[in-house]
Amino acid sequence: MVHTPIKTTKSQEIFATAQNLMPGGVSSPVRAFKSVGGQPIVFDRVQGPYIWDVDGNQYIDYVGTWGPAICGHAHPEVIAALHEALKKGTSFGAPSALENVLAEMVIDAVPSIEMVRFVNSGTEACMAVLRLLRAFTQRDKIIKFEGCYHGHADMFLVKAGSGVATLGLPDSPGVPKSATSNTLTAPFNDLEAVKALFAENRDEIGGVILEPIVGNAGFIPPDAGFLEGLRELTHEHGALLVFDEVMTGFRIAYGGVQEKFGVTPDLTTLGKVIGGGLPVGAYGGRRDIMSMIAPAGPVYQAGTLSGNPLAMTAGIKTLELLQKPGTYEYLDQVTKKLADGLLQIAKETGHEACGGQISGMFGLFFTSGPVHNYEDAKKSDTAKFGRFHRGMLERGVYLAPSQFEAGFTSLAHTEADIEQTLAVARDVMSSI
Repeated sequence: MVHTPIKTTKSQEIFATAQNLMPGGVSSPVRAFKSVGGQPIVFDRVQGPYIWDVDGNQYIDYVGTWGPAICGHAHPEVIAALHEALKKGTSFGAPSALENVLAEMVIDAVPSIEMVRFVNSGTEACMAVLRLLRAFTQRDKIIKFEGCYHGHADMFLVKAGSGVATLGLPDSPGVPKSATSNTLTAPFNDLEAVKALFAENRDEIGGVILEPIVGNAGFIPPDAGFLEGLRELTHEHGALLVFDEVMTGFRIAYGGVQEKFGVTPDLTTLGKVIGGGLPVGAYGGRRDIMSMIAPAGPVYQAGTLSGNPLAMTAGIKTLELLQKPGTYEYLDQVTKKLADGLLQIAKETGHEACGGQISGMFGLFFTSGPVHNYEDAKKSDTAKFGRFHRGMLERGVYLAPSQFEAGFTSLAHTEADIEQTLAVARDVMSSI
């Protein structure tokens, strides 16, 4: 395959200006390409599985706006629904019937959710669910897992993944010790460590929160029995189990990881897919717990843009599209072809690599593996990943700009897209 370097003159000019206007030139850290080297491309438009940058280069996209674009970017039915909704206004700040529609769809789909509250981001959902958990159990301590990312709220920035891992920050300046003093951490997939924490903090732990499939330390699935073990432990100790399905909800299966693995938590956070590309988060769970949220109960949480009519519209249409027969079978098929192909090519070209996929979510680590937790993930050759990322980008494939982020496919990706991606990957892995 002949490689001609892409021209990114406009991207470079725009990003240079941005660095004088915004910290690091971006609105979210991982976009700055700090961990992979080089400068980011500046997007101009997206459609289906493709991106076009401001210089006119086209890419096959495996970030999908970090997960929401499960039907493909700018799906015509979602766009049409948004056009109609726009005629009625962009924000109400008051109840709308659309909230009922999306709420019913979420409740019908997700096993743990009997009532739901809409917010504006995954971070907001996780902040609110933690306050609720503590109020319901009247216990302040929580357990989270190393490398799991639950948004940028103070109490979660302890051994967090995502951009924190990418930037090599153990925590964040500006987070007081008092904010994290009740946050206990354990390695993912280590039930014995969780048992020890419960033993050391008897009757003090309100709950356990986790990404049931980790996506913010790279793609790390749960070991057999891990989720079931957490369910038993939390029951035993009178604590709540919270699945952060912001990334996995409606992606791993229509009902999320909890449907796929048959383990039902007490509370769930959602985002990404349920907004259809617009800013949305949600949290929900058992009726007796959710009834504590204001104004039904004393636990306060509010939001000017929560339940925004445009976001509700995009979410409703996206979930309707996902209900069509064969949706998740197709996602699994194309993603498996991609993930298996990348591992095979790595092996054939002499690179140590491991990874895998579940439904439309995948990962690749440049390490012999296996990767069961964040410590394992950190053994990856991040410098090699940086070269791999840049090589793929220059040949028209857009991957998450971090070794510690999962990748995403969509219903718009074709077999031809996967084959082209694998051909590019073979070319790049043969040259790095």
